[in-house]
Amino acid sequence: MGVSLKWTRVVRAQPRSRFQMGLRSMSPAQRREARWGLIFISPWLIGFTLFYLMPMIASLIFSTYDFKLSAPEDARFVGLDNWNRMLFHDSNVWEGLRITFTFGTVSLLIGMTSAFLLAVLLNSKHLLARNVFRTLFYAPTMVPLIAAIVIWSRVLNPQTGWLNKIIESFGINAVGVDGLRWLDDPNLVYFAYTFIGLWGIGNAVLINLAGLQGVPTELYEAAEIDGAGWGRRLWKITIPMVSPIIFYNLILNVLGLLQYFIVPWVLNQGNGYPEGSTRFYMVYFYKQAFTFQNMGYGAALAWMLFIVALIITMFLFTTGRSWVYYSSEER
Repeated sequence: MGVSLKWTRVVRAQPRSRFQMGLRSMSPAQRREARWGLIFISPWLIGFTLFYLMPMIASLIFSTYDFKLSAPEDARFVGLDNWNRMLFHDSNVWEGLRITFTFGTVSLLIGMTSAFLLAVLLNSKHLLARNVFRTLFYAPTMVPLIAAIVIWSRVLNPQTGWLNKIIESFGINAVGVDGLRWLDDPNLVYFAYTFIGLWGIGNAVLINLAGLQGVPTELYEAAEIDGAGWGRRLWKITIPMVSPIIFYNLILNVLGLLQYFIVPWVLNQGNGYPEGSTRFYMVYFYKQAFTFQNMGYGAALAWMLFIVALIITMFLFTTGRSWVYYSSEER
């Protein structure tokens, strides 16, 4: 008896993506809800694509061209020449980053510490008229920044500024040519710019205050029963519990300081006075892109700043795992 062998072709099903599997596992109600969710976020998606993603892609392409805004028809493809010039032949780029980082270190320490301590003070139950003080500390943020800079330029005037006159009343020589020249001395100008920044500290104080009010009071009561003093309670309870808020403010402040521009531009039009100590990176970028209209080189400078900001942000998020405490996480 003959035996016939039949070959059977086995067709394997193609693996489905998680998205497809997720859609197929959804009930009709869940699919309808997902569709409405996409509809509601579509304005943001369209706005992000049109006003963020596409301009970023365009600027990356522009960084490979040599062209000016006044004559876009003369644009010339130069490849990586702009990047080569920026990284290896333009010392102003690295000088601008150094100045930005130096000022950022000073301003970050003073600004974040001041905002946190003020929030702790305004959250104290022993402070009278807390709501009045909260309003007073937040009110300066409503003043336009340009106006605030002009006001502070008068406050810090070495001859007539009231800050020097107050210091002079303590017996310190502060007024006059030999006094404290806040905006004219390269050793003091970063502190002067930080003072101007403290004028708008209200937002950071408000965010810290909201975080402090979310700390469970029973933790303080238990620590007080155990004999912990104010400083120990602050270090062991308050700071760990509000560390996500501190981290959030840290990210915002770092990104803001990397883009520091308005104050030096209003005070000295970006000329670096005094002695080149205020030639911040963003000032150099603005002059290249919009004053000299070197848009190709300006696009390369913008991407350089984006890469630096991305590296710093990734570093902060990586190191933040060791000191930022989230109550919902299991450690």
